[in-house]
Amino acid sequence: QVQLVESGGGSVQAGGSLRLSCAASGRTISLATMGWFRQAPGKEREFVAQITWNGVTTTYTDSVKGRFTISRDNAKNTVYLQMDSLKPEDTGIYYCASKINNWGYWGQGTQVTVSS
Repeated sequence: QVQLVESGGGSVQAGGSLRLSCAASGRTISLATMGWFRQAPGKEREFVAQITWNGVTTTYTDSVKGRFTISRDNAKNTVYLQMDSLKPEDTGIYYCASKINNWGYWGQGTQVTVSS
């Protein structure tokens, strides 16, 4: 089992930055691809970014390319999402997930609100 706990959400103005963290426990995630997803009010949950186990390969949805950076520290069993130049359309609940068992593990989410 993997338990994932997100933190770092909050309210910022457009153009601001936030850094989300996802701490894993119960089982190491050091060999797993990890990802961030988000769900805006009234919308489906969508993929934001993912990072392979060794951090070599990262993938982003087009709308966040050049603004968000995913990273990980396997020694700390933690994954990060640095979000810069935030826009109101980035508002939503951000979830961390592990690709173990085909995205079988999810955190509870952390709220990000960007005001214009």
